[in-house]
Amino acid sequence: MALEDLKDNVEDIQENAKAYVESSIAYYKLWGFKVAMKSTTLILKFILIAICMMIVLLFMSVAAALAIGQLMNSYVVGFLIVAGVYFVLAMLLFMIKDKIVEGPILEKFSEIFFNED
Repeated sequence: MALEDLKDNVEDIQENAKAYVESSIAYYKLWGFKVAMKSTTLILKFILIAICMMIVLLFMSVAAALAIGQLMNSYVVGFLIVAGVYFVLAMLLFMIKDKIVEGPILEKFSEIFFNED
């Protein structure tokens, strides 16, 4: 009798262990899907906002270059001044890119990856 009880207990343990492993696998699949979807939507939102901002910046740059060119009586000079301003901004951003880009991106993806909601 004791041997049959032991055998039944071992079978129950095996079934419970198998159910635990299957539920753990299902949980991590869902968790991976959640992290992938949050990351993807974050990237897509960023890309859409960046595209809109670039279009606005393009039109503002052309308007500024035309206005400066009209003041200087040479549209070429206006466009060169605007290009020079962008070149200086690009150099500044290049020098401080790690502080601006890496920190916020790492923070946001860490929040998505380690958030247990």
